[in-house]
Amino acid sequence: MTFSLNPADLEALLDFYVAAGVDCALADEPVDRFAETARAAAAAKSRAPSPATPGERPFAAPNRSGTQPPDGQIPGRQIPARQAQAAPQPRPAPGQASKPAPSATPPGGATIPGDEAVMAARERAAQAATLDALRENLAAFEGCNLRLTAKNLVFADGNPQARLMFVGEAPGREEDAQGLPFVGRSGKLLDRMLAAIGLERDEVYIANVVPWRPPGNRTPTPQEAEICKPFIRRQIELVDPDVLVFLGGASAKLLAGTSDGILRLRGRWLDYDTGTRPIKAMATLHPAYLLRTPIQKRLAWRDFLKIKAALDGRG
Repeated sequence: MTFSLNPADLEALLDFYVAAGVDCALADEPVDRFAETARAAAAAKSRAPSPATPGERPFAAPNRSGTQPPDGQIPGRQIPARQAQAAPQPRPAPGQASKPAPSATPPGGATIPGDEAVMAARERAAQAATLDALRENLAAFEGCNLRLTAKNLVFADGNPQARLMFVGEAPGREEDAQGLPFVGRSGKLLDRMLAAIGLERDEVYIANVVPWRPPGNRTPTPQEAEICKPFIRRQIELVDPDVLVFLGGASAKLLAGTSDGILRLRGRWLDYDTGTRPIKAMATLHPAYLLRTPIQKRLAWRDFLKIKAALDGRG
């Protein structure tokens, strides 16, 4: 039995592969990574020593020194790892309060991003007095490893004097190749959305939270976004737009500090402090989402009408 796909289905399949980061062929035949992992696990299991039978206790070489083993250890007996880690700690002297041992995990199990990288990013961003200086500082910044796999720094596009600024999450394959944000299929749709409210691309300013493309178009990790956050906040401060638009829920959650989903958040006016003044901000649906779900374009159209009204002083 043979199956055939029409050109539209093939094009949709290729678009899916590109969006997932599959943009080149490495071999003629597919590689089953799951089978490789299973073989590696089986090989490791075969090399592992067989466990002791019930009733047996593993012993080390007997203590021939004649000295008393430390901590009451039985001569020749190995201390299990967990028992060794739980060795009794010295008691504090009378009158001194005992100090709790430092914990490697923050309260609540939260993961703190690399503090040194975040602090370095804040210092670099604060030193920039202009957008050009900010771009230079960002290009020289070594605290985010995404720069090692990306082809280009994707800083911004459009008019730095614009009253309207858009912020997305991270660049994709086309953006990484050209060094400009929103130039692929999502960018072309954004251009048409702007044209629908009477604006051209050179009348707005466009940037991303993360200026380097993550490998395979994956979502940036919270640590990567937190490290890049000082730069985009400084970028917004230097542009100082009248209206700020978050393209997608990721940029809205990071910069507006909200936990609402994009469908609940979109279309609502938020307050954003640029560092010099409060401005209007709104989250709307990302163009990439609209390409996958065209029926939701009606919601984005309502958002863009509100944005246009605000620029005209009517909203």
